[in-house]
Amino acid sequence: MLSKPRVPLVVGQEKVDVVIQLDRLIRNTVLLSMLVVLILIGTLDFIFTLLDQISDTDQNYSVINAFTFVFLKVPTSIYELLPFAALGGALIGLGILASNNELVVMQSAGVQVWRIILAVLKPTFAVMIVSLLLGEFIAPPLEQLAQSNKAIQSSDSGSINSEYGTWRRVGGEFIHINAIAPDGTRLYGVTRYEIDDRRHLVSSSFADSATYVEQGENGYWQLNNVRKSLLTTGSVDTDIDLREDWQVNLSPELLSVLLVDPEEQSISGLYQFAQYFESEGLDSTTYYLAFWKKLLQPISTFALVVLAISFVFGPLREATTGFRVFVALGIGLIFTIMQSVMEPASLLYGFSPLLAVITPILICFGLGVYLMRRVN
Repeated sequence: MLSKPRVPLVVGQEKVDVVIQLDRLIRNTVLLSMLVVLILIGTLDFIFTLLDQISDTDQNYSVINAFTFVFLKVPTSIYELLPFAALGGALIGLGILASNNELVVMQSAGVQVWRIILAVLKPTFAVMIVSLLLGEFIAPPLEQLAQSNKAIQSSDSGSINSEYGTWRRVGGEFIHINAIAPDGTRLYGVTRYEIDDRRHLVSSSFADSATYVEQGENGYWQLNNVRKSLLTTGSVDTDIDLREDWQVNLSPELLSVLLVDPEEQSISGLYQFAQYFESEGLDSTTYYLAFWKKLLQPISTFALVVLAISFVFGPLREATTGFRVFVALGIGLIFTIMQSVMEPASLLYGFSPLLAVITPILICFGLGVYLMRRVN
């Protein structure tokens, strides 16, 4: 008796090959759309940042310095734009497939919705990994270098430069540093105000520069060309020293991120600096807020893409590409507004920074899941 031909096996293999090809089509279309969106909004951001830097040029900060500054900030800009590029790319790329009725054909051929969603999420996972690498290892050092170079080029070593410098309280001193070298081992324009227990000014001093001197695990700062004023009852005594040792709990690792905004620092650096602020009895909420925001940014990207997918399968199935672009801009704007409201609210009312960061993410993700369940 002749055996029956194994047709089901062949058909099954062909179906697997078709599914793989469809998966590749969706993945490539969405990934290409994400890249196009990133290039477009990244170019606009580059132009506006360059124009802003050119307006700051003077005899010390040249146009070449402005171009260098903007190029060093490119990884930071890409990192900040990645969630919105993923949102726009998923919405537009999947929308193109829907407009061409390719999604309908796929579903008619037996491809389940969850497989389509998984194909869209694959490039999203790649974007999430790139976001983590940029935010931790690439963007922060280049941002520190850009800010440090600009501060050094624009600072005046003879006075406080409040525009580019930074204020910090360390123990009983309020200090201002005009500029910090990229590695944090050299300072430019160091102003110190010492106060007593009654918050009365005891002394003030200004040093042209400071160099970190290794001494075991602690080390100290050597101040150069120090001009000091000591305030006593009814008089002010002045003194000038070529050198002065400054014992202070500020390591080069901490100072290397001092001139960079919390949102532009690395995840590990933010946590380290928040711990330092707590040890000094200072408010560390700003740094914890930035820490959670950066740590959860990949989850933000995922939530925004899920929302974009739900819109394509739901209310935007028959919409034009232009309208999808408009919706993507709207979603990104609303998400940014929610973040802008929740973050300062946590600082004002004192609730958890984690709650402030995760609330907009949960709202987007919950809305996306709700719309998907309605479609199904």
